[in-house]
Amino acid sequence: MSDREVDQQLVERVQRGDKRAFDLLVGKYQRKLARLLSRFVRNPEEIEDVAQEAFIKAYRALPSFRGESAFYTWLYRIAINTAKNYLMSAGRRATTTSTSIEVDESETLDMAEQVPDDNTPETELANQQIVQAVNRVVEALPEELREAITLREMEGLSYEEIAEAMQCPIGTVRSRIFRAREAIAAELRPLVEQKQNRRW
Repeated sequence: MSDREVDQQLVERVQRGDKRAFDLLVGKYQRKLARLLSRFVRNPEEIEDVAQEAFIKAYRALPSFRGESAFYTWLYRIAINTAKNYLMSAGRRATTTSTSIEVDESETLDMAEQVPDDNTPETELANQQIVQAVNRVVEALPEELREAITLREMEGLSYEEIAEAMQCPIGTVRSRIFRAREAIAAELRPLVEQKQNRRW
């Protein structure tokens, strides 16, 4: 049975009044949702509050959930909208100061694949510079590009799932991810070339 089928069964149990089934869904997605929200909200306590509010909204909306999209895609959409509303009501813009793409995550991006894997102190420093450059670019991206690249590269969602989560056509998702990758690649290219040309 696939993850989506398991979730659908749990959703149907919640719809029949089984509150424990919703606890299982919360347990399954709590950490993943908090990680997603940390891309938009800086304060850990606020992340917890926004996540809790998103789960409450999801619980209240579950009677109308029909399973046309995967449960977690639907939940992500609720969470992202909750985070945006929370930040707007607080008079703030979504931040990505805590985006913190780790070296292993950044290696899923095209340019980072060109970095050779050797563990000298110089390489570690160069890797940190690459991570900082990626974070800097992601922070500066327009919100829709940042959201699309975050869902694709850090959350591992498919283009179809991102389209559902962002409520836009799949072509728009592809375009946003392409533009985000281009911006990241432009920033990384000099660092990668510099690293490859060094001889210690």
